[in-house]
Amino acid sequence: MILSKRDLYILYALLLVVYVSGLFIPIMENDSAQHATMAMRMFLENDYFNIYKGEHDYLDKPHMHFWLAALSYKIFGITHWAYRIPALLFTWVGALYTHRLAKYFYGRKIGHMTALVFLSSQAIILSNHDVRTDAVLTGATIFALYHFVKYLDRKTIKNIILGFLGLAIAFSSKGQLPVFVCGMVLLVHIIYAKKWMAVWSWKVLIGVISFFVFISPILYAYYVQFDLHPEKVFNGYSNISGVKFILWDQSFNRLTATGFNNNSPDYLFFFHSILWAFLPWPLIMYTAMFSNIKRAIKHKFKSYESFELMTSLGVLLVLLVISTSKFKLPHYLNSLIPLMSILVVGFLWYLQKSQKVKYIKRWFYFQVGLFSVLSILVISLCFWVFPAINIFIIIGLIVIGVLLILFLIKEKASPFRKLIVSSVGFMILINFCLNTQFYPNLLQYQSGITASKIIKEKNIDVDKLYLKDGIEAWSVSFYAHKNLKRMDVDKIPTELKKGEWMYLDEASFIKTKEDGVKWTTVYPLEHYRITRLKMSFLNPKTRESTLRKRYLVKK
Repeated sequence: MILSKRDLYILYALLLVVYVSGLFIPIMENDSAQHATMAMRMFLENDYFNIYKGEHDYLDKPHMHFWLAALSYKIFGITHWAYRIPALLFTWVGALYTHRLAKYFYGRKIGHMTALVFLSSQAIILSNHDVRTDAVLTGATIFALYHFVKYLDRKTIKNIILGFLGLAIAFSSKGQLPVFVCGMVLLVHIIYAKKWMAVWSWKVLIGVISFFVFISPILYAYYVQFDLHPEKVFNGYSNISGVKFILWDQSFNRLTATGFNNNSPDYLFFFHSILWAFLPWPLIMYTAMFSNIKRAIKHKFKSYESFELMTSLGVLLVLLVISTSKFKLPHYLNSLIPLMSILVVGFLWYLQKSQKVKYIKRWFYFQVGLFSVLSILVISLCFWVFPAINIFIIIGLIVIGVLLILFLIKEKASPFRKLIVSSVGFMILINFCLNTQFYPNLLQYQSGITASKIIKEKNIDVDKLYLKDGIEAWSVSFYAHKNLKRMDVDKIPTELKKGEWMYLDEASFIKTKEDGVKWTTVYPLEHYRITRLKMSFLNPKTRESTLRKRYLVKK
């Protein structure tokens, strides 16, 4: 065993602290707050077949993410941490099955190291507080892949059904992306490991049938919301089939950017996004990917023990195909991170067994040098941007930093162990600072959060609260625990009654005053679009000039 039990206890405990600290960050606009509010409406109205984005039908993503969030609200209440619980649970399921698949391919000694690589990856940590569909997708996808690989080896009906169950959960969260990912990497594995006989089996047919049984609740929900209502208009089209959309149209719409504003011509988008999404491991991963493919070519693609191409060639082929899509977002990479984690540790394990320890030493020195500097820069930036000091945050940073320094200086360990522990440790240090110091202070400039605090403190009746139509303010609805009605700015002078409240932007506020509206109570709110940070905002001296005003007002 490369890592000691003490290493595992400390690293898992500190990672858990990082993940739990992320639970309590206020909800972030736009997508995370939007999804949380959509799930809240589902829960409040006890309507689990229809998904609405504000007052409009929502077609883009399947129901599973919203069902799980609604279930969490039912158990824990409507809070931002309750919304994040399913993501946290599926992330640790992902860690467990990343561990198991790594152990299956490379032996029991590297299982925990692979789980730690996965849990310390930047995109995985981020997906647990900026929660969308990706954490559930990632956990379910690696669960499915583990059982599919086991089936190909053992040919058991249990594994094939569990594999399709995981795939069904992933499909029910994101659509066809996980089906493509699993299909592509498994095809590589089947060809390389010569597992064709396991595919041509009645058990696979049973598995496919079980998949459609498992996704039938999603298909039925789409059928109820769209197929039964051909009169509904979505993106200018009527007579829409929800079932056809999720089984076919969704992927092609993304490939062609149909219905999306973003149209990315950057064919290297995912390859350079990995450089931050898979921190601190991307350079090792790329080295491992091309080293494995080179070894396979050298051996003329003949299979041998403790070597696989699923995590290298399989992942590369997925990246090449999705790079042709005209609509790209970084979190599409999340479902590949478990496989990339296995690739990284499998490669390092190969170097260890091949007596190529000098290369591991070089990676260790590189990682420590780079992430020592990066940690200092991130922590310094966090406290420069937001100078407010919390003694508990300082103590936490000192404890993590001291443990890391003591390990690096005093611990007599193999380069492999030092590389894993130090890299994970630096990501714990960085993300503890981000989750406790940076994000909570940053969200003070998301005016929906400030408005929600005023609504609660002043005991404002949310039944008399409106949002200006067209404004991004999902967090106001979420913290009001109500799907707030929207009103066009032109209707405010005539339709908003005396004693009613409105949340609106500065231009609309000025227009209402020009239209003769007399506001009896005015709360001006500082606002910045916090998902698009610029140095002029981060710099405390120039921040004031970047802020806009929003208003919570009473007629």
